[in-house]
Amino acid sequence: MITYRVGNELDLGAVLELYRASTLGERRPVNDRERFQNMLKNANLVVTAWDDSLMVGIARSLSDFSYVTYVSDLAVRVSHQKRGIGRELLRQTREAAGPQSSLVLFAAPAAEHYYARIGFKAYPQGWKLEAGTPL
Repeated sequence: MITYRVGNELDLGAVLELYRASTLGERRPVNDRERFQNMLKNANLVVTAWDDSLMVGIARSLSDFSYVTYVSDLAVRVSHQKRGIGRELLRQTREAAGPQSSLVLFAAPAAEHYYARIGFKAYPQGWKLEAGTPL
């Protein structure tokens, strides 16, 4: 049975191992422990999924708990995908963020169809300024 917890007081090694066991580890700085520790510490809404004592999923977000919650990461171990864990992580994130807060995210190209299938709407107006790019 999968259980869910809210909070970012997590073992960094376990979190990094989860990211590496999911496809998201390919697109996150999993080899930069200090940066990743800051990513985890500064996220103000983190929901994790557990299969007994094994962390099998995480939704890491930034929220104002009133208007918008930006889901920075949604990662589920490849071994545990297609069981509804990602959807439940997002449902619990939405519940914790409050009834008036919308969820916003950037999807990896391979995940676009997943988000549409579970009810997210695509918006072409999204913009990103990469780190190091001058204004």
